[in-house]
Amino acid sequence: MVQTTIMTSMTKATPASRANKSMGNSSNKSLNWGFLSGKLVSSQKHSSFLKFSGILGYGLLGLALSSCVTQPSYTHKPPQSSSVEAKPSSYSSSVAKLTPTSWNDLPGWYDDDLSAAWPAWKRSCQGLMKRNSGGLDWRPACRAAERVNATSNQSIRDYFESHMKVMEIRHQTGSSAGSAHGLVTGYYEPYLNGSRQKGGAYQTPLHRYPDSWKKRKPSQLPTRAELFSSGQLNGQEIVWVDDAVAAAFMQVQGSGRIRMTDGKIVRLGFAGTNDQPFKSFAQWLLDRGEITRATATMQGIQAWAKKNPSRVQEMLNANPRYVFFREMPTSPDESVGPIGALGVPLTSERSIAIDTKALPLGAPVYIATTYPLTQKPLQRLMMAQDTGTAIVGAVRADFYWGTGDQAGEYAGRMKQQGRMWVFMPR
Repeated sequence: MVQTTIMTSMTKATPASRANKSMGNSSNKSLNWGFLSGKLVSSQKHSSFLKFSGILGYGLLGLALSSCVTQPSYTHKPPQSSSVEAKPSSYSSSVAKLTPTSWNDLPGWYDDDLSAAWPAWKRSCQGLMKRNSGGLDWRPACRAAERVNATSNQSIRDYFESHMKVMEIRHQTGSSAGSAHGLVTGYYEPYLNGSRQKGGAYQTPLHRYPDSWKKRKPSQLPTRAELFSSGQLNGQEIVWVDDAVAAAFMQVQGSGRIRMTDGKIVRLGFAGTNDQPFKSFAQWLLDRGEITRATATMQGIQAWAKKNPSRVQEMLNANPRYVFFREMPTSPDESVGPIGALGVPLTSERSIAIDTKALPLGAPVYIATTYPLTQKPLQRLMMAQDTGTAIVGAVRADFYWGTGDQAGEYAGRMKQQGRMWVFMPR
């Protein structure tokens, strides 16, 4: 589902381990815009982001994050005997070193609201029952899931501990070889306003993949600027939206929802590109001194666009890549996200994108990281249901925050250090 990630590392990510030292056994970013560095995925892959800076804003955002998130309240389960299954996993990876460990080693495992993760796991099973992900047989575990009380955290916890083994993930290669720490970023699905007809505020088209290219794809595809100046896309419009910059950010994400003038919602998914390289229009503005690092945010770029309406297309054409969309089924439940690489809908705050060279697609993955711009622990069970070409490495995840502006705020600010554990079928 994901298209391109916008990132630059102006500040070091907050290590999850540092936060955990003061939190016992419970389970950042000044500028994390995918449009500053670039991430491309295929039609079923994922996306990202925004950023924020300033001491006052940092404090206010931290307060907002802590007040908006409802934490589950569970009594910590007394430690069990830490017998670790010595039998190695049948799954092997040249990228990740997987070591059997104890469930008690998962920070916050006995506090996580597993009932919130259960629907995501059931969706993973829908995909895993159709494929032999990682050469592993997930079918017995998925069949057993049908007998679990989905409202009972204890039942769900007992299910995972009985049917799966937990493996600590470490980097196996590169400069981080042997380390259990890695990068956790975020992505989301934007909301735009649109119309089926051009008119009034609705002047920016979002296009389907050109019909002529389906029949015979040119050997050299045109750039974004050439596509618009040549009229090649005339008649390929799906919808018209009211914000050219927001449309460009949606292309970075690779999918989004359009709120139509009649109140209906249209969901668009990634359908392809013009095969041009991604170049950051945010970086284009920075290189020309039009914005600063502190204002290289969605809000900052949109503010620049409002002050410089005659130069918006020049800015957007700095990126030769153009993304095409297709209409997707729309669910009334906003927690049901776009289709990920596994072929199932993503779940807000319970789906991640991973590197399939490191981990099997569809697997449950436990993460221990921190909320954006804070040291507040973020420790929960996730499902590896998506991929992205910027998501590379063993301890590397892109956290799907959901749909809309608030999800975008979290996603754009997320550039955290974290640890990961994968669950494998016994």
